[in-house]
Amino acid sequence: QVQLVESGGGLVQAGGSLRLSCAASRSSSSINAMGWYRQAPGKQRELVATITSGGSTNYADSVKGRFTISRDNTKNTVYLQMNSLKPEDTAVYYCKGWGISRDYWGQGTQVTVSS
Repeated sequence: QVQLVESGGGLVQAGGSLRLSCAASRSSSSINAMGWYRQAPGKQRELVATITSGGSTNYADSVKGRFTISRDNTKNTVYLQMNSLKPEDTAVYYCKGWGISRDYWGQGTQVTVSS
């Protein structure tokens, strides 16, 4: 069983930056891609960014050019660097790992961007 723990959320002014971290409890060869989702109040959870085990990345159009996903396999950690934050980025951000036999989710971390 792999647990994912997010950290790094908080309150920031528009235009500011935050870096989210997602630490896996242990290394697992059964997890391929990792990614970040977010869910704003009253809205569906949406995919923000993904990164494969080989390092290929993909982003939602709304965050392209502002957010960067990366991973440090030696630390079993995935990061989401968020720059030029906007009030519409306010949401709970969730880390997800796509496994061979199942998927894994973190508990979420709140990001609030004030105008």
